[in-house]
Amino acid sequence: MILELWMVGLVIAVLLLLRVPVGLAFIGPSLWWALADGSSSGFALKTTFDGLNSFPLLAVPLFILVGVLANRVGVADRLYEFCLALLGRVRGNLAYVNVGSAVGFSWMSGSALADVAGLGKMQIPQMVKAGYPYGFASGLTASSSLISPVMPPSIPAVIYAATATISTGALFAASVVPAFLMAFGLCVYVFIWTARRPDLTSVPFDRQRFAKAAVGAAGPILTPVILLGGILSGTFTPTEAASVAVLYMLALGVFYRKLTARVLLQSMRETAAITGGIALILGAAALLGLILTRAHVSRDVATFLTAVSDNPLVFMLLVNVILLILGALIDATAVILVTVPVLLPIALELGIDPIYFGVVMIINLMIGLLTPPVGSVLYITSSVTGRPVDVVFRGVAPFLVPLLAVLILITAFPQISLALPKLLGF
Repeated sequence: MILELWMVGLVIAVLLLLRVPVGLAFIGPSLWWALADGSSSGFALKTTFDGLNSFPLLAVPLFILVGVLANRVGVADRLYEFCLALLGRVRGNLAYVNVGSAVGFSWMSGSALADVAGLGKMQIPQMVKAGYPYGFASGLTASSSLISPVMPPSIPAVIYAATATISTGALFAASVVPAFLMAFGLCVYVFIWTARRPDLTSVPFDRQRFAKAAVGAAGPILTPVILLGGILSGTFTPTEAASVAVLYMLALGVFYRKLTARVLLQSMRETAAITGGIALILGAAALLGLILTRAHVSRDVATFLTAVSDNPLVFMLLVNVILLILGALIDATAVILVTVPVLLPIALELGIDPIYFGVVMIINLMIGLLTPPVGSVLYITSSVTGRPVDVVFRGVAPFLVPLLAVLILITAFPQISLALPKLLGF
């Protein structure tokens, strides 16, 4: 069994190196192992489909649709204009606007790819035109996009909560402070960098422009109030909140006169394509998870890690290293589905809170979106700007410092993540 398991792992690794889609790379070798182990093809397929049979996961396509609609009905443009009108007089204003608009858009998108695709087309050219080096502009845009999958409504958080069977609302609440810390860390780096660039001039504050921009952004700014207010107050569940958010985004599209039948159809097609890819990974990971369980991988990993140290902080630091490596090699959704059943039981035995563990895991895997060879955000940024991926990564590399510093801070002090859920009664 061990030899067969190693063969499965080797085949998956080869397929991933050949850039076969993650879901297909998982499901083929896993199906072969299940049949070789004596399981019927019907049982293997049932296990795959059972991986999708979860009510909380219904929120995933809905939150994806919210992000796609927000991009297509002009929400990103309005948030960007509001931040620019507010911060125009600050030196390095476009850099701060970059982070601020990413924070605003994060309340609606839940996806780094949607953020960088929507805002990157607008922000990077404007920053380059204003005198910012391309590397700095693309690196900041790519790095600030990671706020979206951490800040609620976070799609990785929904998947983690469903896999770990914990409260999605509690995980959403625990993610708010870390997301703001990521934004703060990026702003600190921007402050240090712009201090040496007196040529990045500011513009006078224009009250009329600000008032107009504030009115235009009022609708999008209300989104987190409706979304999180409803979840945290217990008015509706996260899955119901996703439905409400879709209706609200449709209403904004109608109000802004941007929602046409064509826009709606394109948004639904894009959502279906993204959801289909995630669903394939979910199902394939469920089958791979069954293989890992039968092979007692959880027990073997627990034995190894506890032999190194039974100190919770040391364990979390080891987990950080493991997840940073996996996040650079494999899609974040797949890593969550495969590693949570293995690592979370060990964490619980060591007295580690599963909500805190989830926040740390998500931030780790999101940093992986900025690192090759997978680095999805790098490829999207390269695509929207027409520059090579290696140039984008050189721009991103300095921003990894503040992001990793925030990760270490959150790992070392669990109360940073847990204070808000406790305050709200989770």
